[in-house]
Amino acid sequence: MSRLLIASAAVMMATQAAASCPALTGPEAGGKYPHLFEKAEYEKAQGCTLSFNENPSIKSLNDRIQGNPALPALAQRLPAEPLVIAPYQQIGQYGGVLDGISKATESGTSDLLSVRHVNLVRFNDDLQTIVPNVAKSWQWNDDFTQLTFALRKGHKWSDGADFTAEDIAFWYNHVQMDTHIIKSAPERFMAGGKPFKVEAIDAQTLRISMAEPMPGLLSTFALDFAQPFLPAHLLRQFHPQLNSDADARAQKLGFENGYALINFYYGQSDWKDIPTTLLKDKTKADALAKAGFTASLPTLEAFIVVEDTLEGRRLVANPYFFQVDTAGNQLPYINEIKEVFIGDEDIQTAKLIAGEVDYKAQAVNLPSAPVLLENKDKGGYQVALRPTMGETTFAFNLTDKDLERRALFNKVEFRRAMSVAVNRDQINEVAYFGLGTPTQYTAFDADTASFVTDQQKNAWIDYNPEQAKKLLDKAGVRDTNGDGVRELPSGKKFELTIQYATQGAATEVVEIIASNWTQVGVKTTIKEVTSDEYRNSQTANDLSVLVWVMGRPLATLSSNNETLLPPYDNFFGLRTGMLWEQYRKTNGAEGVKPPQTVAAMEKLASRFVQLPSGTEASNTLGREIAQRVVDDLFIIGTVKAVSPIYYSNKLGNFEVPKTSSYDYYRVYPYLPSQWFLTSGN
Repeated sequence: MSRLLIASAAVMMATQAAASCPALTGPEAGGKYPHLFEKAEYEKAQGCTLSFNENPSIKSLNDRIQGNPALPALAQRLPAEPLVIAPYQQIGQYGGVLDGISKATESGTSDLLSVRHVNLVRFNDDLQTIVPNVAKSWQWNDDFTQLTFALRKGHKWSDGADFTAEDIAFWYNHVQMDTHIIKSAPERFMAGGKPFKVEAIDAQTLRISMAEPMPGLLSTFALDFAQPFLPAHLLRQFHPQLNSDADARAQKLGFENGYALINFYYGQSDWKDIPTTLLKDKTKADALAKAGFTASLPTLEAFIVVEDTLEGRRLVANPYFFQVDTAGNQLPYINEIKEVFIGDEDIQTAKLIAGEVDYKAQAVNLPSAPVLLENKDKGGYQVALRPTMGETTFAFNLTDKDLERRALFNKVEFRRAMSVAVNRDQINEVAYFGLGTPTQYTAFDADTASFVTDQQKNAWIDYNPEQAKKLLDKAGVRDTNGDGVRELPSGKKFELTIQYATQGAATEVVEIIASNWTQVGVKTTIKEVTSDEYRNSQTANDLSVLVWVMGRPLATLSSNNETLLPPYDNFFGLRTGMLWEQYRKTNGAEGVKPPQTVAAMEKLASRFVQLPSGTEASNTLGREIAQRVVDDLFIIGTVKAVSPIYYSNKLGNFEVPKTSSYDYYRVYPYLPSQWFLTSGN
């Protein structure tokens, strides 16, 4: 071949390589995973070079991030290895404000948290496949005791600082494991009660080593609200264990010491629901911003909080977000999120009917579905009914402050009586329009755990008031004076009050349960409270009856045994046996010793998280766990039903979730970074 032909061929190849990339959409456009490409993978597959575009409003949005520096060019903000998203239906348009509703600052906010959330990995929208996100890839060793992540080169925090493996090691080694910040490390981030070894091998390589196998750890990162990284570039300079000058630096900014500053930013919790610095103390937030720090903690999320009041929050697009679409447009498309706090369910429903909200699933109870469906054309929105992962459950306080009640609640005959006293068919017809299935609580969501038997799902759920009365008699709760109301074994008056929040249970469900119990002689009244009031009372061990949604998919329980052991959930779920937990946490120094069944369950649960999910050994052990749950009946199920998901006609690229579920973190599997807002209905 002549030199001229060789040169011409080289020019043609260079021209082809530099060609613009096609703006592909839809799941078939994905590479190794639906809707997803790594940049090099996409360019190679399409024979092109991605060029990048930014939101025209991004600089003005950045100006609203208090303390954030002026923006460099987009090429300096995107990673060298951005994650490329093929949108669901079409390339979106920039702009607009996503309107949403939450109950309060720390109540009912996971809808909107899930819109901006990121983690190392996530579940794909099939809810089965784990796919890359912040992490580019991962690798296990043979026995699931070591997990290695590869991160993206050039990834930045929202303030422009480099994000590296050191940020993950810092989060674990110097926050999770530092009792000045986290009083007790979460069990899901321990292996057999022993800390992980978390190492930054280099800037883009992180290694997690465990004392025991934890094959479900990857699922934990895919499902969990906690983000396993913190901006070490900001926080380590105030960490007394890492910087001898930490306290002095913090004191110059008006804090008692370095730990006080870290806790001010971080809030002693991985939960993103807590008030930001903007709400906690405006003076200190201003001082931080003037000193060159951002008022809000830097983030990797799609949006960052720029306003935080008792009435709501305002967030703007992260100018350093690591995702782009197949046309090279930096995501997210939407400019802002406006989150308004409305605790009253009737006012919330009115706003939904008026079309004043763009997306809502959490705390939209099924009884509101008819009126929402009736007005959807007028309001310019859609309502989809999707299966729930959990069900409304109730429980009795197994460590009640009243010792006689405590003794009664610990009798299995009492718990069985109160279960068969509940008319689940009535609940299904009245509250769920016949769309649900009466079922017992087995800890597992049976739709994702095929090993749960029909016998287990149906244990102690048949409505049988006469059997309930006999069991109550056996438990020593009798009507001694013939007035139709039962007394405690001592003869003292016995009445129950169910305090509930509509975020955790529909009013109609609670009304029916209270009526059913009253009919068998246990006089029961109800009282609606806010989610915060309920949770605080529950945590203080002040409630006798607990009610909330429970039931976890197999993917959760295979990696996190939290709901199998006292107090059976975290602050945001149903909790019973608080003093049992205290006894376990203090090795018997405080609290109340739990019964032997708790120790037996702990052994089963510890073994379960060491087994690969879906194997015969795992399924057999899971079935044994489910049987112990229904035998103990510490938590009692009602009806597994469907739940409404509300979304505006203006919301582009919205995929209706397969389930209405907190456990997969709401819309996190459905790529909300590629949502956009149109002007029409």
